[in-house]
Amino acid sequence: METQTALVIPGEDQQLQVFSSTQNPTEMQKLVAEVMGIRMNQVTIDMRRIWRQRDPGGGRRLSVRHRRPPDRPGAAKMRLSRLDDMRITGKWHPFFFRYEVGVEDDGLLCGVKVDLAGNCGYSLDLSGSIVDRAMFHADNAYYLGDARITGCRCRTNTASNTAYRGFGGPQGMVAIEQIMDHIARERGLDPLALRKRNYYGKQDRNITHYHQQIEDNLLDEITEQLEQSSHYQARRAEIRAFNARSPLLKRGLALTPVKFGISFTSSFLNQAGALILIYTDGTVQLNHGGTEMGQCLNTKIIQIVAEVLQIEVDKIQITATDTGKVPNTSPTWPGWQGAACCEVVIDTLNR
Repeated sequence: METQTALVIPGEDQQLQVFSSTQNPTEMQKLVAEVMGIRMNQVTIDMRRIWRQRDPGGGRRLSVRHRRPPDRPGAAKMRLSRLDDMRITGKWHPFFFRYEVGVEDDGLLCGVKVDLAGNCGYSLDLSGSIVDRAMFHADNAYYLGDARITGCRCRTNTASNTAYRGFGGPQGMVAIEQIMDHIARERGLDPLALRKRNYYGKQDRNITHYHQQIEDNLLDEITEQLEQSSHYQARRAEIRAFNARSPLLKRGLALTPVKFGISFTSSFLNQAGALILIYTDGTVQLNHGGTEMGQCLNTKIIQIVAEVLQIEVDKIQITATDTGKVPNTSPTWPGWQGAACCEVVIDTLNR
């Protein structure tokens, strides 16, 4: 993976063109404008694809102050060394969990109290939203009953931790899965049977601890299919037999659910945009506000445009994400942005 890199080219009327690998071009545009004391419409972010999440920021100041040409006249480029990159860049938020659980004899949850403390590092960054998402995922796939989930944002003396894969969701799910394993050991219950017993229901026991009703619940059906296709019970029996005769080497097998909400908790961010140009030779140029980050977003959109317009895929060209073409872009998460960009492209073509 590349280290943090940015290339800035100054233009007329205090305009800046910034080439950077970022999941959030509009936020980059906003921050560059604030740092340089100019308007957002004087900053253009050009982002072809990313291998890393954020940009170091220093290159934009160098470009304006020194106008020295690292690659071309007037441009400035900054690339961190691997050592500096690892020291400066925030990582996943480590979490500390503390819990108290009420449980029936059969393992059914009747009350849960969970405290989650996220290590934010020296500054806030996106820690508020990340801890929020950990709290929203503290149920994973289970009906908690009476529940109190508390999240704390802890300032420490480490590098500022930031958005990373899962954005707090996996940390919250780890807590409840630890609780499930704890109950299974204490009560001598099969871990999968315990989990299935506490799944959200379809007609009742279907309200989350943040008061959202669970709809389109296929947990039981999916689990049953996976249990059968993986030969889970037979393999568990084999593992128990192996562990009974092996004093040192042990084996294990688990089947656990995963819930993940793909939309933003700030509802105004749940949007997408696209610019589609159709030329007289029958070819199409398309620009969208999403970020290609290995999830094949561009390929999906090309396939949709080809299907809707009934043309060959080689007649469609996707250009780099550009805030000068599609403004006010939302941050890209692999799951959500793919669905949002594809939907907005279909809507644009149908008009």
